[in-house]
Amino acid sequence: MTLAESAPKTLGCLLLDNFTLISLASAIEPLRMANRLSGRELYNWYTLSEGGAPLRASDGLRITPDAALDTALDLDWIMVCGGIGPNYGGSRIQRKWLQAQSRQLRRLGAVCTGSWALAEAGLLDGYETSIHWGCMAAMQTAFPKVNLTSHLFSVDRDRFTAAGGTAPLDMMLNLIRRDHGRELAASISEMCIYERIRSEEDQQRVPLKHLLGTAQPKLLDCVAIMEANLEDPLSLNELAAYVQLSRRQLERLFHKHLQCAPSRYYLKLRLFRAQQLLQQTSLSVIEVASACGFVSTPHFSKCYREFFHRPPRNERRLMVNA
Repeated sequence: MTLAESAPKTLGCLLLDNFTLISLASAIEPLRMANRLSGRELYNWYTLSEGGAPLRASDGLRITPDAALDTALDLDWIMVCGGIGPNYGGSRIQRKWLQAQSRQLRRLGAVCTGSWALAEAGLLDGYETSIHWGCMAAMQTAFPKVNLTSHLFSVDRDRFTAAGGTAPLDMMLNLIRRDHGRELAASISEMCIYERIRSEEDQQRVPLKHLLGTAQPKLLDCVAIMEANLEDPLSLNELAAYVQLSRRQLERLFHKHLQCAPSRYYLKLRLFRAQQLLQQTSLSVIEVASACGFVSTPHFSKCYREFFHRPPRNERRLMVNA
């Protein structure tokens, strides 16, 4: 499709409470630049909220949306902008509105935790979906019919989802490239001082070697195995065998590079996963303990309290009051 043949496409951005401003801006700015660099109005956009009421972003800035959900707008696509907090889903009114809109839209998508709201409305079943990596474990538990990936963003038929942060920028550049060609997308990337437009295959997480501050291959392999086995933890002997080291050699490796024992590091990974599940799901403390490899709930509570300096039952209370 050439620029001359295309009509302007209108995007409706549904803002949820505590939406992340960086995700919204990363999605809209490429559209603004597409208009400017093409010399034509290729895209329009509106911010929306339930009732048109002002909303506070996760950084505290207060935003007054352009319109309410019941405003008569001719939208081509909708993007749900999620954020942080104890409840990632939308309200019943928002879910019904999204379900109604999905039957007539060209595209339907989300950024950051907005994917949760779409999944809650039943609009991502069977679709490849991206959401921020910190919410992946909880979303897998809550929505087993969604094909969740660890990709930076996903475009599957008429659905588009991005992990948050700057990932919406890459997603929009890819959508603009589909709509109006590689040259325009590359020009926008250059204006953003963006060296490379990342693809759907790019992963969200920073490589382990950067997180751990070491490129020691056996250590990286061992940590990756730990992360893949949080529900059914492996013994230190099993971990050592996987990376072809003795148990003593593995312990020395962890102490040298991470200044802790491998058992301590493994426990930390399981406790951080437990914290995510407590904050993002309605699983009971017993269920969370089991999902993170603890056979005893009292032992889990003791480890959690020692590590986070509060009992697990207090985690949700803190999120609600945040």
